[in-house]
Amino acid sequence: MVLVYLIKVLIILVFAYSLFMYGVFSQSDLLDDQPYRTAYHFQPIKNWINDPCGPMIYKGIYHLFYQYNPIGNGSPNGPRVWGHSTSLDLINWTPQPLTLEPQMESNMNSSYTGSTTILKGYKPTILFTGITPKNEQVQDLAYPKDPLDPFLKEWVLAPQNPLMYPNPQNKIDSTSFRDPTTAWLLPDGNWRVIIGSKKERKGLALLFKSKDFINWVQNYDPLYSYELTGMWECPDFYPVFMNGVSMGVDNSIIGVNTKHVLKISLDETKHDVYTIGTYDFMNDGYIPDLGFENDSSLRYDYGKYYASKTFYDGVKMRRVLLAWVNESSSLDDDLKKGWSGIHAIPRRIWLDKSGKQLIQWPISEVEKLRVKPVILPMQVLKGGSRIEITGISAAQADVEISFKIKEVSNIERFEASWSNPQLVCSQKGGSVSGGVGPFGLLTLASQDLLEYTAVFFRIFKNFDNKFVVLMCSDQTRSSLNPTTDKTTYGTYVSVEPIYEGLSLRVLIDHSIVESFGARGKNVITARVYPTLAIHDKAHLYAFNNGIQDVQITWLTAWSMNKANYIA
Repeated sequence: MVLVYLIKVLIILVFAYSLFMYGVFSQSDLLDDQPYRTAYHFQPIKNWINDPCGPMIYKGIYHLFYQYNPIGNGSPNGPRVWGHSTSLDLINWTPQPLTLEPQMESNMNSSYTGSTTILKGYKPTILFTGITPKNEQVQDLAYPKDPLDPFLKEWVLAPQNPLMYPNPQNKIDSTSFRDPTTAWLLPDGNWRVIIGSKKERKGLALLFKSKDFINWVQNYDPLYSYELTGMWECPDFYPVFMNGVSMGVDNSIIGVNTKHVLKISLDETKHDVYTIGTYDFMNDGYIPDLGFENDSSLRYDYGKYYASKTFYDGVKMRRVLLAWVNESSSLDDDLKKGWSGIHAIPRRIWLDKSGKQLIQWPISEVEKLRVKPVILPMQVLKGGSRIEITGISAAQADVEISFKIKEVSNIERFEASWSNPQLVCSQKGGSVSGGVGPFGLLTLASQDLLEYTAVFFRIFKNFDNKFVVLMCSDQTRSSLNPTTDKTTYGTYVSVEPIYEGLSLRVLIDHSIVESFGARGKNVITARVYPTLAIHDKAHLYAFNNGIQDVQITWLTAWSMNKANYIA
């Protein structure tokens, strides 16, 4: 009991210290004057944020590190350090001191992205990319000054740094060697880690091994590579259970009931793509089930979503996915508001029962912010109609809606040339009437519908008489600001719409709309900046611009409380 009391006192003292030294602000302090600040997504008070780095759980506390420009004022220009925040639930965050600031030659010009690994004896470490005075990219190690501190407020660099550097004999450019993954340990006693790189335009996942986590040797062959894909940033490599088991797996687990996921952030397109395959751990090779298809590969998210990273939460036995969501506003607008970049809501991630794709779903903790549910009865949404969902804060909401399609007599034919779903969505947006669809939600809508972001489905039949389901997030009318990027996003969803129905879950938070289709099979994230539909002027509608009626079988919407603290 005395120990528990002392731990509670320690937490209170550290929290008070954070208030005094760094400032902990409720979101409401900032939202009133800044309509595009989010209420429950992770973002800094000011300046530039990008990649999540080294998320982990340690002594029951979640840690999130992130790329941060402390003098950027919304601009990426300037040296990067790591921001650091802690949480008990991955939603409400308390800031900790900045870390990995310039301390030695190997990180004098910046500390770029990296990962955390907990070694034997429960010792947390950070592997990260340091930038030397010559702008060379090398890999550095850091460890906590006091491992007994559950908040890990201070980190020190290993005197042996740098531990890994690009081998010129392999013709690896010193500016293309970054972003080490979480390491994994195999029965041979060697830790393994991969680092993103390229050789000309051939993307590489370079593999390094070490017995002591200090002395690393590069494997002759990369774990995996692919031609004409450009630089591979922020690689991630982890096991997942087969047969639809939603529990997460520790990075070092190798078993007959697991597959492996290799995720790459493509620098040329700023898309996160992944493959599912087999890890040949005897030969340190990776064999994807389907060939890597560059930007046509599977993606975590078909909107704005980049530099993602997962970690295994051993307390709740889940794998959690985090990512950077950058702005769609102009640099001038970012400088005016004094900040840039947010993080998506953390997602639980697992392998679909089919084994062909991953499933993603917002972590359950975000549901604690739900208040004042509004439930609409089952009803028919006639073609060419819309229904307003009232009684919620439409600028700050969580919405779940399901549809059933009884007839497809007016269905449109799918053209074989429609291989690019984003292009099809841009041509057949939310305002373009079709046969079955578009139907879905009009989010962040002004009362006169001069502004809205439409998230919807549209159903076709192909030449084999099979259904093709298109999911879109249409930003073409999202803002009256002429300098805002209003790209429309799209993806095809693998689902049988007649038998399974179609579902949407949409998280709306002032300037972000995260849309989960078909219970998390496909996700689209958009950044939008309405000029009219802000705060209490925002509206939410269910709509059907198709000829065919559809049935709403479920609609529940919640207003969302603000997260207690921001980073």
